[in-house]
Amino acid sequence: MMTITDQRGFTVAEVLIAAVIITLAFVALATVVPISTYGVQEGNQVTTASFLADQKLEQIRILPWTASPANDCLGISASSTEAPTVPAGASCTMGATTVAAGGTAPGLADESSTAITGFAGYSRNVRITDCGSAPGCFTPAITDSAMRLVTVTVTYTPLSASAGAAAGPKSVLVQMVVTQR
Repeated sequence: MMTITDQRGFTVAEVLIAAVIITLAFVALATVVPISTYGVQEGNQVTTASFLADQKLEQIRILPWTASPANDCLGISASSTEAPTVPAGASCTMGATTVAAGGTAPGLADESSTAITGFAGYSRNVRITDCGSAPGCFTPAITDSAMRLVTVTVTYTPLSASAGAAAGPKSVLVQMVVTQR
């Protein structure tokens, strides 16, 4: 049978050194947790914004835009700050809904940060560029009257990495080209 005769414990110096090392580890961990929490939150917000942009693109993809008869529910934005409207010489007929030239294309009005059900704090707007008129679309310019560039922008305000203070708004921008059917 073996007996342990040395019953020496830890010295005060050893305990203090171990306490300092553990304290430093906790301080480092306390510094990393808020940064990683911010990263997870930012990733969640970007994913949500991308989802909302893709959702709108899918709604736009099925809108009628035909040359004969002139049924244009896609519309064109008069400027980068205006929602698309039905162009002159056309109308928009979707089921029982008809919108005359100059009217806002159905479902394409700007949505404020309280307008998207279930997604408070996210705003969304659609801008549609006619690729058939100068300067066209893309670089180098493509000019084709049977193409339109659809841009969906979703804006949100993220949390700041420092003390939870609000940061400036951020946006996710998604584009798609639609051709006349």
